[in-house]
Amino acid sequence: MLLAALALSGIGTLLVYSATRNRTELNQGDPYYFLLRNVLNTGIGLALAVGAVWLGHRSLRGAVPILYGVSVLFTLAVLTPLGATINGARSWIQLGGGFSIQPSEFTKITITLGMAMLLAGKVDGGERRHPDHRTVVQALGLAGLPIAVILLMPDLGSVMVLVVIVLAVLLASGASNRWIAGLLGAGVIGCVLVWQLGVLDEYQINRFAAFANPALDPSGVGYNTNQARIAIGSGGLTGSGLFHGSQTTGQFVPEQQTDFIFTVAGEELGFLGAGTIIFLLGVVLWRACRIARETTELYGTIVAAGIIAWFAFQSFENIGMTLGIMPVTGLPLPFVSYGGSSMFAAWIAVGLLQSIKAQRPVSA
Repeated sequence: MLLAALALSGIGTLLVYSATRNRTELNQGDPYYFLLRNVLNTGIGLALAVGAVWLGHRSLRGAVPILYGVSVLFTLAVLTPLGATINGARSWIQLGGGFSIQPSEFTKITITLGMAMLLAGKVDGGERRHPDHRTVVQALGLAGLPIAVILLMPDLGSVMVLVVIVLAVLLASGASNRWIAGLLGAGVIGCVLVWQLGVLDEYQINRFAAFANPALDPSGVGYNTNQARIAIGSGGLTGSGLFHGSQTTGQFVPEQQTDFIFTVAGEELGFLGAGTIIFLLGVVLWRACRIARETTELYGTIVAAGIIAWFAFQSFENIGMTLGIMPVTGLPLPFVSYGGSSMFAAWIAVGLLQSIKAQRPVSA
């Protein structure tokens, strides 16, 4: 898993460099600007992963209330004058010096840990007990507060990931299937209400419209998806060669270093290169599934399940939106896309998985 994640970060660094070296409006005249920053982000992410392994998921379990509180405060801070709007979503806090933080990325971790702490807290004579209804309600309340705040930003992509994490955590905990069915039903009703009450911004509505009808306004709302598909389709089997993609060099695909990084792989590395990225993501998920299955500690199983759902859904959504089979939501590709917050959160998750594997529990 560690080697696969490192390989993904290495490939991502090359793709980020290819996507940004000619974009003077982004790189401040330095073609190595994003390359060096991505290497730095990866290094910090590795350090955070080592820290998570060193502390251990059990030690972090005792600090979950503090981590959750800090996460909620930072998420709320986005809605204050400290927050900054980027690409239509008020999801960032500017730190100065060109650095910013996206609290919703770390919320994926704190919600997973917080719900796991509650749902795995009931042990009866060393035997696992299914969480009762009161515990499930408490866990949903813990997740509901930050999700509601993130929805107000509005950051629909992060909300989708968090909802998937919540469902996976409940399934792993052994919660009643009635809760899962009820949440799915509530989710459908919630989507209708969000649409009817005008919670979504116009650009987000346009993205869904373009997804439903790819031919809608190809030079406007459908531009990103159309250009992404052209870039990936032009790569063929082996691609045009790293740094030689016409769509990438010509800067036809917006946000190519972040949300649409997979288009660089598709165009310049071709089907084989893009398939390698999917394979490496699959290796990460496969190893994570083995960790979740082999641990005898319920808390570790639930945490691993939340991380698996996070990585799997976010990868599928990111790659799917570049292919036109999923709506554009602005989610990064784990380990590959440029972005400090997303890189840090992903590597912390890897550290937690390694900690679960390394620490052999003596009881359930």
